[in-house]
Amino acid sequence: MMESVGVYGFCGCKAKNKMKCDSRWEIAASETAPTSAYSSPARSLGDTGITPLSPSHIVNDTDSNVSEQQAFLVVVAIDFGTTSSGYAYSFTKEPECIHVMRRWEGGDPGVSNQKTPTTILLTPERKFHSFGYAARDFYHDLDPNEAKQWLYLEKFKMKLHTTGDLTMDTDLTAANGKKVKALEIFAYALQYFKEQALKELSDQAGSEFENSDVRWVITVPAIWKQPAKQFMRQAAYQAGLVSPENSEQLIIALEPEAASIYCRKLRLHQMIELSSKAAVNGYSGSDTVGAGFTQAKEHLRRNRQSRTFLVENVIGEVWSELEEGDKYVVVDSGGGTVDLTVHQIRLPEGHLKELYKATGGPYGSLGVDYEFEKLLYKIFGEDFIEQFKIKRPAAWVDLMIAFESRKRAAAPDRTNPLNITLPFSFIDYYKKFRGHSVEHALRKSNVDFVKWSSQGMLRMSPDAMNALFKPTIDSIIEHLRDLFQKPEVSTVKFLFLVGGFAEAPLLQQAVQAAFGDQCRIIIPQDVGLTILKGAVLFGLDPTVIKVRRSPLTYGVGVLNRYVEGKHPPEKLLVKDGTRWCTDVFDKFISADQSVALGELVKRSYTPAKPSQLVIVINIYSSEHDNVSFITDPGVKKCGTLRLDLTGTSGTAVPARREIQTLMQFGDTEIKATAIDIATSKSVKVGIDFLNY
Repeated sequence: MMESVGVYGFCGCKAKNKMKCDSRWEIAASETAPTSAYSSPARSLGDTGITPLSPSHIVNDTDSNVSEQQAFLVVVAIDFGTTSSGYAYSFTKEPECIHVMRRWEGGDPGVSNQKTPTTILLTPERKFHSFGYAARDFYHDLDPNEAKQWLYLEKFKMKLHTTGDLTMDTDLTAANGKKVKALEIFAYALQYFKEQALKELSDQAGSEFENSDVRWVITVPAIWKQPAKQFMRQAAYQAGLVSPENSEQLIIALEPEAASIYCRKLRLHQMIELSSKAAVNGYSGSDTVGAGFTQAKEHLRRNRQSRTFLVENVIGEVWSELEEGDKYVVVDSGGGTVDLTVHQIRLPEGHLKELYKATGGPYGSLGVDYEFEKLLYKIFGEDFIEQFKIKRPAAWVDLMIAFESRKRAAAPDRTNPLNITLPFSFIDYYKKFRGHSVEHALRKSNVDFVKWSSQGMLRMSPDAMNALFKPTIDSIIEHLRDLFQKPEVSTVKFLFLVGGFAEAPLLQQAVQAAFGDQCRIIIPQDVGLTILKGAVLFGLDPTVIKVRRSPLTYGVGVLNRYVEGKHPPEKLLVKDGTRWCTDVFDKFISADQSVALGELVKRSYTPAKPSQLVIVINIYSSEHDNVSFITDPGVKKCGTLRLDLTGTSGTAVPARREIQTLMQFGDTEIKATAIDIATSKSVKVGIDFLNY
């Protein structure tokens, strides 16, 4: 903590160590700072300087601070996935019934269409046309020359994970190479789900269903950085799901947390155990991967028509074996990313505590598609494949659909080859491009395990298909191994494998082989819908997750008294004969620190001069823990609290005016408030990672 001299400030701190309360803080103004070659935000922005009056203290009045629950009639959760998406809902009066959306138009052979592909089609005029199977099928049926004018996008969610400097203006590239604003596409998709859900609810209710009666939940990967999570909220505002003024109506849920909430409810007949530790449901570890999963899928198919899942208001059998302090890992393996979360049980209510910050990476099933693309490069040449994508975008989509259905047929014990149909336009365009046949290319390529079939198909041996999975599965296993090395993750009792990619027998076998002797490995039967159903449960009771880990360090920029030999000379600011250290990062909370739901961190500051009419508090964040100055590498501005201090005439304002600043943590979003104690004026701000 910085040293300084001056008059005692306000505190009101409930700190157990009273020595920490004896802070003496003084104040300064930096708007007329002397010019310096050193670039300092405090100097260049001309903000009014502030200095703490008291050290940080946490106010544990978490219950009073969790926002009042508005009375919603229904919770609708949208699982916006990289490869497929869907929604589910539950009426608050019947929380044990979760309804999964209507069956979609279209669909692929061998692929259950409980969800729809995350594909979107815009007209040549860039207006929304269709989403999901409808978009894909319409695009497929367009004349090839006409198709080049339409904007078709798929797997675009990954852009939010891979873009380091995400902003409201970030672009996406359509299949025809044209650019379109990402925010627009995400908003179109969410608007589509809103309309579908409200129509279905209205049909059920027999009258128009009001959007204001709906609590919306959107799921995002836990490993997404804060800007990506905020981007999703902005897209929801643009789509008209909720308004910024009524932001509480939308919850951004973390995918593995949602899965975790659903897994608590699992009954024995709703899951398959892979591990060799015990037999559950009549399956032993060895025969589960193949037979058990096939049987479970069959059971699911029979139940699918109802689309209503009963979630009994009890703790499931597996969960009931967990005791206070027991730990488990949720591995959410989806299309784009794999998210690993470690939770701990808190009894008696069975609330969840996040033990270790979410980790993972871009190791979703898309990795298998990229490997297939690399294989095509090797056989036909990268120049041809890239050209083919641009010239025949719809045919490229067809080829990847054909690959997807064969990809799902890959299994550890498979012996017969997998055939992938090449679109006619691929064969035709290749001959024009290269001057020889596809068959000739295969013979010349020296790619073993892939042969040409006279029916116009690539014939892949099971080994060749398994090789496409290997890099992605190896990355997942390696990441899990690293996680299991962490002290917080030792003695894990269960590993829940969820998400669409968890259906892959090759991934199941790899996880079982690597960790089956360390913990029990459980897969929910309807593994692809686990997150969706958990998100509905989370919307019904958002307080179930009690403790999270802060992904970032947060603080504000302040001025402290300059101490010779302690502070860098370039931070010296002299004002009215007083020497100040500028740009000090006053920390509220550290990265990876545990924070309870609704937990408040309070600080008191005071304005630079009694005559000051406005106070500006800039909020900063960093992925690092040991931050000293707001100019340190990796520190980013993410919020501004601007408090008007006028209108105090007739009010006795103390000489040392107290401005209280509060930050509320523990939710998936973070809120900050500044209060002028003298006038009770206050200003609120949501932390903003996209506009600074």
